[in-house]
Amino acid sequence: MLTELGLYRLLGENPERTWPVARAMVIPIARLIVPSWGYGHERMPETGAAVVASNHFSEVDPVVVGLHSMRTLYYMAKIELLSIPIVGEILRWTGAYAVRRGESDRDALRVARWSVQQGHVAGIFAEGTRQELGYPGPMHPGAAMLAIQEGVPLVPCGIDTFGWNLKNRRMCCIVWGEPIELDLPRTGKGYKEGAVVVEREITRLWRQAAQAVADGFPETLPGGLRRSRELDPRITYRYPELVPWPDEEWAAGPLGPVYPKR
Repeated sequence: MLTELGLYRLLGENPERTWPVARAMVIPIARLIVPSWGYGHERMPETGAAVVASNHFSEVDPVVVGLHSMRTLYYMAKIELLSIPIVGEILRWTGAYAVRRGESDRDALRVARWSVQQGHVAGIFAEGTRQELGYPGPMHPGAAMLAIQEGVPLVPCGIDTFGWNLKNRRMCCIVWGEPIELDLPRTGKGYKEGAVVVEREITRLWRQAAQAVADGFPETLPGGLRRSRELDPRITYRYPELVPWPDEEWAAGPLGPVYPKR
């Protein structure tokens, strides 16, 4: 609907330009609906491609991770979320694209690989779906496989949003980890070994996030990680000179890039 009206032109036809504008608009709303603190923001690589992998508890996780990321994230999101009128369109303007859960979605994986090859940061929920028991579940090999195949660092993060809903707008927390170089074979065995490394690190970071919530969000965590609210877009890294979207036929849909070809 909004796309057909051409409203995306008001924000720029490039997620690297659109996301800082959207971030500034979303932060005041997020602080009312899904307030959060973060630690370790400086661990995000300032330049170059990377894969961000996190655990997943709530439908607000993309917002929490995005607002605490120093880089624009090309997020793989469930197709149901991106199908929501207006909300789904805005998410797609800022770099999100659809994946069919429970299926081998080859086109979504190709978009993820393309984003990394172009120097962007790809965002993936490593478990593949939300966890309902309050702790991270088994990690799929997709995030590790992408980092291994493309030879880029994987940046883990642990988030504690379990139990959040509109009636329980609890304080949430995210802790970023150091980038991991997964120097492993490009084989099924290598991807599984990478997933084990990712699962161990994300679980450790989630425990730190949950403990920070329990401790009332201390100013610093062990290791000197300093507390911060959602990031001011003026201090984040952005690279509008990067190619914004693939224009190959395989990236056209469903719910892929929204910007028309030039």
